[in-house]
Amino acid sequence: MQTLFTVCVMSGAGRQLALFLCGCYVVALGVHAEEPRVASHHEAEHYMAAVYEHRSVLTSDPLALMSRKAALELMNQNLDIYEQQVMIAAQKDVQIIVFPEDGIHGFNFTRTSVYPFLDFMPSPRLVRWNPCLEPHRFNDTEVLQRLSCMAIKGNMFLVANLGTKQPCHRNDPGCPNDGRYQFNTNVVFSNNGTLVDRYRKHNLYFEAAFDAPLEVDLIIFDTPFAGKFGIFTCFDILFFEPAIRLLQDPEVKHVVYPAAWMNQLPLLAAIQIQRAFAIAFGINFLAANIHHPTLGMTGSGIHSPRKSFWHHDMEDSRGHLIIAQVAKNPLGLIGMQNTTGKMDPSHSKFLELLAGDPYCEKDAQEVHCDRATKWNMNAPPTFHSEMMYDNFTLVPVWGKEGYLRVCANGLCCHLLYQRPTLSKELYALGVFDGLHTVHGTYYVQACALVKCGGLGFDTCGQEITEATGRFAFHLWGNFSTSYIFPLLLTSGMTLETPDQFGWESDYSFLRKRGLSSGLVTAALYGRLYERD
Repeated sequence: MQTLFTVCVMSGAGRQLALFLCGCYVVALGVHAEEPRVASHHEAEHYMAAVYEHRSVLTSDPLALMSRKAALELMNQNLDIYEQQVMIAAQKDVQIIVFPEDGIHGFNFTRTSVYPFLDFMPSPRLVRWNPCLEPHRFNDTEVLQRLSCMAIKGNMFLVANLGTKQPCHRNDPGCPNDGRYQFNTNVVFSNNGTLVDRYRKHNLYFEAAFDAPLEVDLIIFDTPFAGKFGIFTCFDILFFEPAIRLLQDPEVKHVVYPAAWMNQLPLLAAIQIQRAFAIAFGINFLAANIHHPTLGMTGSGIHSPRKSFWHHDMEDSRGHLIIAQVAKNPLGLIGMQNTTGKMDPSHSKFLELLAGDPYCEKDAQEVHCDRATKWNMNAPPTFHSEMMYDNFTLVPVWGKEGYLRVCANGLCCHLLYQRPTLSKELYALGVFDGLHTVHGTYYVQACALVKCGGLGFDTCGQEITEATGRFAFHLWGNFSTSYIFPLLLTSGMTLETPDQFGWESDYSFLRKRGLSSGLVTAALYGRLYERD
């Protein structure tokens, strides 16, 4: 199977300087990196990482029952591809590789039909085991054995996802009726093939074949080349447990993240949320997504707060390997603290607006603000449109420059903007503060500047990927949560790095000048976990 891959070598400077310089040679199109920023630093400050976006070989009917032998034959086709990628990565001295969720066995199974695909999984906390060197120690561990041998062959840490089973006793109150637990499981192997740890997915996304563990797995594993890594899976990224709790450990500076993520624009494309997580927590984020473009599934990357190497391709059907040199100690963005020092006029205006922000109160369906007319002499009309299945309140963004505010349920979003030229496109500033209830239930506060799908207000919130409108802007809001993820996406699914992201006078803000292409989305995506 032919595979596209890109090798990117990144090197960083000291903690007081910007993080990466990319010297990148591209073997095939599809992986993107932003422009280099600083000079190089010696290799002791970096490690080599890889993620593989895999187009998995799937069973023709995931509801049909098959034998263990037939299931292994299918899974071995995927494992053969994995092994090819490991050997390519080994040639580049990769020290850790990440494969996607569902990449070995597939998806859309029932609890019964997935059973032949499941390996038995002993707890690595209780049993020290090297499946490659001890293949007969446990039955039904053929997949684990192959993965373990790959890690040895490639001399690298290996992270993969598979289905596992664990017998349980009838006196266990959580034991399912069929007498076993079935888990969506990530495994970590060291470079000598030892099973280091496993993580069982907690926040299942309509996965009837699997159980959530009775207690959340909080898995942090140590490496000799970069220290501590956290691990979780796909939908977990939107919830406090385990993702946020893992990062309460200040020594966790890297996350490995297998996913089978279906993109949803304008706010939750895979590469958007991956990069936002890296920026919000100041970490390296190694994300491997499955590759099935017809299902909207693509988008992987090696992300740091100041640099990303990513792949998003809805056209090519082949898998894709990304290799990059990554800083052991990622440096956060400028402006993660309150802003100080010399500033440009637009930032002075932003601070002036903050200082004079009018008091607002909600009366029935309207939000009334004292002194609002000071900045909204010709305020555009508010309207409502569906975005991400939520009812956003929006205002159109007209003119070459201006200041806008839009409020809902106590959250007020503000935009100060300039445009070098006007495009024949409609942009809008939207706000949502409420419980999201479609494809999952979770509380969101969001401020979003988006390009609309057309010129009508009802097209705002539609999924688009191309835009020409350039902006220099400050976007901010009076969020009720400290957990805010900055989203910045431009035309052609291009990731941009904010100039600043942080807090000023109890407002979360995002600032950017000099976009490389037309703006698709600029947003502050807040999560209020306690209201879920």
